[in-house]
Amino acid sequence: VQLQASGGGLVQAGGSLRLSCAASGGIFRINHMAWNRQVPGKQRDLVAVIASDDTTDYSDSVKGRFTISRDGAKNTMYLQMDSLKPEDTAVYYCSAHVTDLQRKDRWYWGQGTLVTVSS
Repeated sequence: VQLQASGGGLVQAGGSLRLSCAASGGIFRINHMAWNRQVPGKQRDLVAVIASDDTTDYSDSVKGRFTISRDGAKNTMYLQMDSLKPEDTAVYYCSAHVTDLQRKDRWYWGQGTLVTVSS
């Protein structure tokens, strides 16, 4: 199973970006999916999660500004980020809890995409 994240870049404060995460290879079912972010030298933090029934949850720091969604037909997850702040600057990683073709469950991680918000 591979996860490919994309959509990062440089944006001014107050602007928007949309991240995508496409999952492929050996998937029987994708269960939960999540976005995490990490600033160099700090721990990786959970930003948003979407469950298999499309219920969502967000960290307090992004609630009301970020929206997580998924397209089951495309095995793709999105993170719409609005009203971006300089403190949102980080490498964003997608992750997915996947049941593979051998019916084994585990979390997989993408490679990360850099989001830089200038003030």
